[in-house]
Amino acid sequence: MSNKQRFSGEWETKRLKEIGSFSKGRGIKRDDVSDDGVPCIRYGELYTQYQDYILKVVSRIPSDVAETALPIKTGDLLFAGSGETAEEIGRCAAYFGKEQAYVGGDVIVLTPSGQNPIFLGHLMNSPIVAAQKARLGQGDAVVHIYINNLAQVQIELPPIAEQNAIAEVLSDVDGLINALDALIAKKRAIKQATMQQLLTGKTRLPGFSGAWETKKVSEFGNIVTGATPSTKVNTFWDGSYPWITPTDITSDRDMHVSERMITQEGLDAIRTLPPNTVLVTCIASIGKNAILRAIGSCNQQINAVIPNSTHNSEFLYYLFEFNSNFLLANAGITATNIVSKAAFSNLVFEVPTLEEQRAIATVLSDMDAEIAALEQRRDKTIAIKQGMMQQLLTGKVRLLKSNV
Repeated sequence: MSNKQRFSGEWETKRLKEIGSFSKGRGIKRDDVSDDGVPCIRYGELYTQYQDYILKVVSRIPSDVAETALPIKTGDLLFAGSGETAEEIGRCAAYFGKEQAYVGGDVIVLTPSGQNPIFLGHLMNSPIVAAQKARLGQGDAVVHIYINNLAQVQIELPPIAEQNAIAEVLSDVDGLINALDALIAKKRAIKQATMQQLLTGKTRLPGFSGAWETKKVSEFGNIVTGATPSTKVNTFWDGSYPWITPTDITSDRDMHVSERMITQEGLDAIRTLPPNTVLVTCIASIGKNAILRAIGSCNQQINAVIPNSTHNSEFLYYLFEFNSNFLLANAGITATNIVSKAAFSNLVFEVPTLEEQRAIATVLSDMDAEIAALEQRRDKTIAIKQGMMQQLLTGKVRLLKSNV
């Protein structure tokens, strides 16, 4: 049997004012940020750029601006003093960059003493602490939190050895998440390079040769512009058929459902699209594409391509995805960018035989499947980390002392 022991004993209740000293950032306007200079952290970046701790700073300021800003040290906790909602006010990150960095106004700095800053960085964004910060926030349109409010936030602290162990475990999980993010980015870059080669005919898959044909989109199949069933007719809505709008199209290629579903009666009122119809956004968010995998329809912001027998849905999807900038360049400008059905139908592309289309689509689909699997693994790891934080940062689960 193992003789390893878990951490035990009661955690100590402390207010933030008892674990360190507070200071307030100063200076650094938006226009001060430059490509060169010294590292700086602005309050808005605590919401958009950083999580629980900061290893690399994204912004810089000239040295003369830094002279009027607040310098920070490794291990300092940085809180956003302003925000849009009470639920997110006081978003926090511990600074662990190697360079001397500076913070501007609306950043509150807590320099802790005798505590593990990575542990604290995670703890400050935990639901228990976030709820306290939300209650202490002031304002409606813009929410503020001040030093005297943060100083009263109450936390439960384990001894430093247990803090170190928890911080190490959470940092290891973060390392795995970061590694997965980097691998996903690499796979996406490889896919983009593969599309560049295969969808232009620069590289041919084994067994294929011969010139590609120049074709208009109208030769790919039947082109349909979507429509909207009357919202005044209740029997058109809340059915079982997808009615796709550009907001439904995200990073998923295959569409089976939509935010608003329509009935058979609603479908009959506009135009029924068969499975494997390729959807290409044509207004505003031009270049967002998907494949409708079920019987359904789409709204008027989408041009739908119902492929004929000589064209493959997956190949056309990737062809439009790769040429999204080309579609945008051919948009007419009215109140917003628009590619009309006529203009879309007349766009010209080089395409191979159906057999080569299928082969290219298979290669790219396999790449998408690999990326999707990595994304699922990353998302699952993030969910596991959230569960771990809920247990470890509250003392519900105690680590083995051998982890220190």
